[in-house]
Amino acid sequence: MASPITVAGPRRMLAGFPSQPTLTGGILSSGRSLDCWASVTINLTRIYTRLGDGGETHLGDMSRVSKTDPRIEAYGTIDELGAMLGVALTLEQLPDGFGDWLRHIQNDLFDLGADIAVPEDDSRERLRVLPEQTEWLEARCDEVNATLAPLKSFVLSGGTAAAAQLHVCRTVCRRAERRAIACGEDINAEVVRYLNRLSDLLFILARAANGGEEPLWEPGRYRPTES
Repeated sequence: MASPITVAGPRRMLAGFPSQPTLTGGILSSGRSLDCWASVTINLTRIYTRLGDGGETHLGDMSRVSKTDPRIEAYGTIDELGAMLGVALTLEQLPDGFGDWLRHIQNDLFDLGADIAVPEDDSRERLRVLPEQTEWLEARCDEVNATLAPLKSFVLSGGTAAAAQLHVCRTVCRRAERRAIACGEDINAEVVRYLNRLSDLLFILARAANGGEEPLWEPGRYRPTES
């Protein structure tokens, strides 16, 4: 049964890619060449289908679930995170190089959505998030954190517009992580690890976007003094 061609459709179609591919001379373990990942074309021929009007939708294995199903909540929140990153990309104060990283992450987030959309026990080969994708985040964390002064208190969201928006992205990422965990054990554990590491990176990028002038928490500063 073909997936409905809607805005959510590409996530379901891409969920048909191989799971956990490995490199062997430029060929994936599934036998597909590396070029197959970049050659897929998505044609959105129709934006609405009326199939979700009753409050249900399809998962990647074409099973029907409520739109409040934990998986839908999880990849819906990941979709929200990608949109929030899109806002960050419009801001002039975003440091050089960060834009390319955020676009990289936006693409990875669609991989996460495709992964979550199909239960782990599905018999077909599927697109799954790999440890190397999480390791890329860790490398960016280490690269930027090495340029920052040690923290002496908790950071308040704010400063430049770019930093403030990256903090918004960080909090949405934490919510996406919680939604992914709520899917239970039948989910690729690498999805949770990726989101956990991504929230760390977004925190670090927000600090960097403030250029060392960041608002810090001062415990009890505004508490009334005793008379």
